Amino acid sequence: MEYTVQKLARLAGVSTRTLRYYDEIDILKPARINSSGYRIYGRAEVDMLQQILFYRELGLSLDRIKKIVTDPSFNRDEALQEHREQLLDKRRRLDTLIANVEKTIASTEGRMTMADQEKFEGFKQRMIDENEKKYGKEIREKYGEDQVNKSNEKLKNMTQAEYEEVTRLEKQVMTTLAEAFKIGDPAGELAQKAADLHKQWLTCYWSEYSKEAHAGLARMYVDDERFKAYYDQQQPGMAEFLRDAIHIYTGVEK
Repeated sequence: MEYTVQKLARLAGVSTRTLRYYDEIDILKPARINSSGYRIYGRAEVDMLQQILFYRELGLSLDRIKKIVTDPSFNRDEALQEHREQLLDKRRRLDTLIANVEKTIASTEGRMTMADQEKFEGFKQRMIDENEKKYGKEIREKYGEDQVNKSNEKLKNMTQAEYEEVTRLEKQVMTTLAEAFKIGDPAGELAQKAADLHKQWLTCYWSEYSKEAHAGLARMYVDDERFKAYYDQQQPGMAEFLRDAIHIYTGVEK
């Protein structure tokens, strides 16, 4: 079965503009161009589009998807298994949130009493699950099972006020970092404030703090492309800037 742009767009529920853009950026090329100049897609392209849309549903950027699907080691069967596990994880997180909403409804109707801590269980569990999915393997290898488990337990036991504080700190880190980045001096007052805020944010999760561990995490922000992408989403180079600011703040050499 072969498809033109319009037919494939209808089949997949995307726009023809999307398919043309995927062609332009070399993430999904047509199988051939017919004599009338129309793009023609075959079974392989249909399967690839399905993979791309799976990854998009999971929140990956097109740049990241392109790197994955064009990698010579890319295996479609393994990718499908991975998609399945990620979707199951997503469903578990949604089930936790749904249960939390149902408890809240019961509480507001007077059918049960809900502790303040319970009100945030779903959100905190989602944060833990997302961090485990994205960074769990690397963090556990670097800091050990015990340290990571303690950090997760600390998050689970946060009070409402503590949870609100860590959320506020995370936003303040990014805002201050962006302002410091415009100045461009990692040793400057604003950059060092960002590093100090980052330390305060970390201690909300870590059971104990050390300058060496803080500096090591900053290095990971640059060495691991997923961390790097998070900090570089506002401005390219921000991950390196934060690393440098933290190394100056901690006094630990790069």
